[in-house]
Amino acid sequence: MVAITLRVKKQERYNCFAANLLPINTTLAVIHRIHSRICFQIFTAMSSFRKALKTKTRDHKERSQLGFRKHLGLLEKKKDYKLRADDYHRKQKTILALRKKAMDKNPDEFNFKMIHNQLKDGVHMIKPEESVMTDEQKKMMRTQDIRYVEMKRVSEMKKIERMKSELHFLDVNEEKKNKHVFYVDSKKEVEDFDLATHLNTVPALVDRVYNRPTIETLTHKSILGAVESKSIKKLAKQRKQQYLRLSERIDREQEMFVISQKIQTRKDLQDKVKKVKVRKETSTAPAIYRFETKRKR
Repeated sequence: MVAITLRVKKQERYNCFAANLLPINTTLAVIHRIHSRICFQIFTAMSSFRKALKTKTRDHKERSQLGFRKHLGLLEKKKDYKLRADDYHRKQKTILALRKKAMDKNPDEFNFKMIHNQLKDGVHMIKPEESVMTDEQKKMMRTQDIRYVEMKRVSEMKKIERMKSELHFLDVNEEKKNKHVFYVDSKKEVEDFDLATHLNTVPALVDRVYNRPTIETLTHKSILGAVESKSIKKLAKQRKQQYLRLSERIDREQEMFVISQKIQTRKDLQDKVKKVKVRKETSTAPAIYRFETKRKR
């Protein structure tokens, strides 16, 4: 204590000796300052002594595996055993719970999973549920806004209308939707009826529902357009590709319409209004809800 007191500055000792000459508040401040400095020096000395003491302590090392048991691997410590024991007890509890559930099970009890699940060759099979949304729809709904989807849908509709105006859909379906009825006077005329002669055209053009010229037109007028078989095949291939692109654009426009409806449905569900689900959501249609009607004031 004497050594610590000697470290105090001379000015502070002078202030301590002259404390009776100063006011009470000043004296208390000086005493508090000296006390705090002494406590700090004691704490510093104790911490350095503790550090010096640690340098002489012995390092405690974990026990290793014995030489003749090294073929068994590392020596198991308590923390390793604790993990293994906890895992074992957890599995035992799960097995006991399942055994109890199996003992308490009622074989005549109905469960809704009985409708969707079944045993096939002794294996429990679960019927796969129909996916509500395709991967492309999920990606589009996560990344894009409803205004962007509507803009793309309107753009696709305009392109579809433009392509429809260029293509006439004359030979898309081979089945003839319309019927042409011919009336005759007797059964003999029905037996001798020749469609090419009646339509005044070549037998090769009878099955065509469009561009079926008569024999007079073929003899007196020149044919406009492709005549060679190579050019006709090329035009048919181009026409087929155009129809394929049109069908793809129609499918894309329909998909955009479904995505925009699903996004709008999710926005409507955020309103705090009572609602009832009428129909579930599918990959081709959004879910349908019936909302409670509220009178607007």
